[in-house]
Amino acid sequence: EVQLVESGGGLVQAGGSLRLSCAASGFTFDDYAIGWFRQAPGKEREGVSCISNSDRSTYYADSVKGRFTISSGNAKNTVYLQMNSLKPEDTAVYYCAAERLLLRLWVPRCGAPYMHYWGKGTLVTVSS
Repeated sequence: EVQLVESGGGLVQAGGSLRLSCAASGFTFDDYAIGWFRQAPGKEREGVSCISNSDRSTYYADSVKGRFTISSGNAKNTVYLQMNSLKPEDTAVYYCAAERLLLRLWVPRCGAPYMHYWGKGTLVTVSS
């Protein structure tokens, strides 16, 4: 059974940091790209950052470039999202998702329609 389990969300003041973790199981880790998406109340789900577990190439949304860093710990089948300089507009439920790769090839992208599996989400709240 495929599982993606997010952790690390919480309440933080503006300017602070959080690290989200996505623990993956039930599939061959290197055959997938893993991404972080977020959805704020009343807004559409947005791709934040994605990484290929095959070659570690990455994608970042413009809104988080220079503040967020995605990394993949293959030994633990876990993907991390380090979030620094958080802003109130980063407040959202953050979801982890997995895109199955063809021949382990990936075009850097972070779109919900490409994802095959989803976690249940973790809430990040940034206070001003």
